[in-house]
Amino acid sequence: MSKRIAIVTGGIGGLGTEICKYLARSGRFVVAVDLASRTERVEQFRTEMAEFADSVVFEPLNVADFQACAELVERITRQHGPVSILVNAAGITRDTSLRKMAPEQWIDVLKVNLEGVFNMCRHVVDAMTAQGFGRIVNISSVNGQTGQFGQTNYSAAKAGMHGFTMALAREVARKGVTVNSVSPGYCKTAMVMAVPEDIRNQIVADIPVGRLGEPHEIARVVDFLSADDAGFITGANIPVNGGYFMNY
Repeated sequence: MSKRIAIVTGGIGGLGTEICKYLARSGRFVVAVDLASRTERVEQFRTEMAEFADSVVFEPLNVADFQACAELVERITRQHGPVSILVNAAGITRDTSLRKMAPEQWIDVLKVNLEGVFNMCRHVVDAMTAQGFGRIVNISSVNGQTGQFGQTNYSAAKAGMHGFTMALAREVARKGVTVNSVSPGYCKTAMVMAVPEDIRNQIVADIPVGRLGEPHEIARVVDFLSADDAGFITGANIPVNGGYFMNY
C-alpha cells in the first residue's frame, strides 16, 4: 500500500514540526503548510527535516484563503495522491481584553484559527469519504475549555473548533472518516515561551505535573488518532494538559 498523504497546517510551528516528524515516522507522506513569509523559519524547518527528506515537504499557504486552500489540495492530490490525513494546527493570537479589542483582532484570530479549519476540511472531506478512509485532527486548546483573560477571540475560536469537530464527525462517521480534536495545555512553544517569565511561573504552579508540556507529547496523541486502527474514536476531544484542566 502506498503511503497515506497527510497535510499539517501550521506545520513549521513548534507543535506542527513535531507532528510532521511523528507522522513521517509512522510512514505517512507529510505536506507541512504555513506562511511563506516566515523565510528564516522555513529554512530552519527544512534543516530539521533532513532525515525525512523523502517524507516531508513544505508548501506555502494562508489557511484563511478559501481558494488558496482549494488550489493546494488539488495540487497535492495531482502530485502525490488523495489526502487521507488532515491536521489543523495553524493558529495565531491577538491577545487583549475585550474592552480594548479592535474588530481586526477578533476577525484575524477567527479567520485563521476557526475559518481555516473550515477551509481545509471543506476541500479534503469529499476525497476522504470517497476513499472510505480519513483522519482529521483539529488542534484546539485548554483555553477553549477554560477561557483565558485577554483571549475572548482565541478562546471562542478554539471552543468553536470542537463544536465543528463533533458536527463533522457525525456527518462522515459511516464513511470511514474520523474527526477529533486535541486540546493542548501550556507547552514549550515559541508562543508560550514569549510569555513573561513571572507569568509563566504562575502557570506552571497551577499544572499538577509541575512543568510545561513538550511538543512531542502533543504529536504522539495526534499520531495515535491518525492511525489506521483508530477508527472507533471520533467526535472526541483529547486533553493533553498535565492535569491543568480536568473534566469528564
